[in-house]
Amino acid sequence: MSMSKPSIVDVIKSVLSAALGVQSEKNRQKDFTQGSLPMYLIAGLIFTVVFVSVIIALVRMIIG
Repeated sequence: MSMSKPSIVDVIKSVLSAALGVQSEKNRQKDFTQGSLPMYLIAGLIFTVVFVSVIIALVRMIIG
């Protein structure tokens, strides 16, 4: 098994999988051993901001 750093696409997939609760134990372990904490934190923060913004926009559109 190679110990290469995950690509941006791998980090995004991992963050989305974790957010949806479908992250496999194997992938989670790989993220902790091969990943860069700042990269995952930034990706998670961006996902959270986008998610909350979309929810707010949807609520505003539905309410009025």
